[in-house]
Amino acid sequence: MDGHERPVPPGGAAPGFRTPGTITLARHGQASFLAADYDALSEVGVRQARLLGAALAASGPLPSRVVCGTMRRHRQTAEASLAAMGLSPRWDVDAGWDEYDHLGIIRAFEPRFADPAALGAELARSDHPEEHFQRMFAGAVRRWASGAHDADYEEPWPAFLSRVDDALRRLEPAAAGGVLVFTSGGPIAAACRGLLGLSDAQALRHGWTLVNAGITRIEVGEGGLSLRGFNERDHFDGLDADLLTYR
Repeated sequence: MDGHERPVPPGGAAPGFRTPGTITLARHGQASFLAADYDALSEVGVRQARLLGAALAASGPLPSRVVCGTMRRHRQTAEASLAAMGLSPRWDVDAGWDEYDHLGIIRAFEPRFADPAALGAELARSDHPEEHFQRMFAGAVRRWASGAHDADYEEPWPAFLSRVDDALRRLEPAAAGGVLVFTSGGPIAAACRGLLGLSDAQALRHGWTLVNAGITRIEVGEGGLSLRGFNERDHFDGLDADLLTYR
């Protein structure tokens, strides 16, 4: 805890309880692919986070509550976005919005990558490292989500889905004032899976389409939770192409 953060309060919504309002899920800005610390935002990621904040301020109203996952890229995105919104850098921390353990998933798929340096060296030899990584990573994630190897993972796919669902339900009581969540692509895809009744394969495909600093909106009403907007990216229209990224 770095002084900006407040722990998320325990408990959640009572059974059947629905508070009308909106929960906005903001994906983090671009992380530092192939860098020693992937979890830090790149320069492009910081610019994306500022644009995200400006877009959220323009679409108004400002949220009454901000929630952030525990990862550095979540915090850095929150700081830059909230500054652009004219809000103080304060939020509740909820690890339920953390990304899945991508390194653990890769290790289970290809044990020789237990050493991250080995993965970095292989990608560095590729003419197209991002494409090479994506092909390998997609296979690793499909194995994780298949249900055939749950014992190989500290957090199997069903446990991940349950974690995200619990985190989403905890926000329902505060939705009337608007809730803004800084999170990752995996939890956003998992939330949409539950709301839309997607298959696991469909949820994964939706996850690959999520842009950095994109916006997904969930409406909370009498009928429950519903998806109001997915992967909004209009705030990047007309800007340099390098500001629209997926990893």
